[in-house]
Amino acid sequence: MGLYRRKDSPFYWMSFRANGHRVYESTGTDNKRMAERIHAQKVLEIAEAKLTGKASSRTADGLTPFSSLASQYLVWAERQKAVRNKRTFCLSLNAAFGTLALRELTTQLAERYQSTLSASGKKPATANRHIACLKHMISKAVEWELVDETVLKRVRRAKLLPEHNRRLRYLSTEESAALVAACDAHLRPVVVLALNTGMRKEEILSLVWERHVDLRHGFLLLDITKNGERREVPINTTLRRELGRIVRRLDCPYVFADEQGKRYHNVKRSFASACRRAGLKDFRFHDLRHTFASQLVMAGVDLTTVSRLLGHKSLTMTLRYSHLAPAHLAKAVAVLDGPDSGYDLVTLQKRGFGLKAETP
Repeated sequence: MGLYRRKDSPFYWMSFRANGHRVYESTGTDNKRMAERIHAQKVLEIAEAKLTGKASSRTADGLTPFSSLASQYLVWAERQKAVRNKRTFCLSLNAAFGTLALRELTTQLAERYQSTLSASGKKPATANRHIACLKHMISKAVEWELVDETVLKRVRRAKLLPEHNRRLRYLSTEESAALVAACDAHLRPVVVLALNTGMRKEEILSLVWERHVDLRHGFLLLDITKNGERREVPINTTLRRELGRIVRRLDCPYVFADEQGKRYHNVKRSFASACRRAGLKDFRFHDLRHTFASQLVMAGVDLTTVSRLLGHKSLTMTLRYSHLAPAHLAKAVAVLDGPDSGYDLVTLQKRGFGLKAETP
C-alpha cells in the first residue's frame, strides 16, 4: 500500500511487511516528501534485516497507542500521592490523543491541546499541570522503551503558560473567630486545627490518633506530606483544648470521622455553609492556610520559621507573605531611628563628619 492518509491523524501513514506480518505505522510527519523518505528508509531496514538474518526490531518504535500508555501510566501512578489528579489529567489527555501512536505526538499537538484548555476557561496553572503530566507520561514511555527520545524532545518544547492566578486570601483575627463560631460541631475542630497549624485539608482529614497525634509532647507528626517530607507541627494551647473535646471512637482510628465511623474525605458543603453564616465571600478551605501564615507574619514571626511550619521546600514559596504587613516591617527599620542609633544628624556632626543642618 505504501503511503496513505487517515482521517483521525494529521500525518502520513505507511504500510509494509515485516517478519511475515503487515505493519501499519505513522511516519510522524505531514510532509509528503519527508514521509516518502521515512517509508523508503523503513523498507531498506527490513531488506537489510532479511539479508543479515536478523529480525526487525520493534523496541521503542512508537507504535504503541497513547491510550495504552495512559492505562500503564495510571497503574504506575497508584503509588503516587497525587493519583487522583493524575487520573483527571490522563482522562482528558486520552480523550485528545488516545487514538494516536506515541510517535505522532509533536510540539504543535501539545500546544494545540494547551490552547484548547485555555479556550474552555481553564486557568493557566491548570493547563500547565496537564502539559506537565503529558511530558512525564512520555518520559516514562521512554523509560519503558515504548518510544524513543525524539518524541520526548518534541513534547518538551511545549512551553508552560505564564501563571497569574496566584491567590492570597486571608482572614483577620475577628473574621477567624466569626468563622469558628459559625461552624457546625463536626467542622469546628477541623477549622480550628487549620487556623492554628496551617495544615492542608487532606493532611488534616487523614490524621490518625495513634500514628500522628502526640499530645504528650505537643506535636502532630506528619509522615506523608505534599512535598514528601516528614513534618512536625506544634500543638498550641488553643488546639490542644479543641482536640480534647473530640470524642475518640474505638471503631475508627481517624481523628475526624462521621457517625458511622468513616473518615471525612471532604467538608466542602459544611465549610461553605459556615462561610455564608460568618458573612465571608470568596473564601476557600485552603485560604485557612494563608490565614495561618499571614497572621504569623503580622505578629512578627520571621519568614524562615513560617516556612518551616508550612512545610515549604524553599523560602521562595513563603516570600509571598512578606508584603502582608508593611506596618510591621516599618517597625523593624524604626529601631535605626533616634539618637541611640548613631545615624542621626547631630551624632554624625559630633563624630566629625562635617555635615551641616539644612536651613529653611
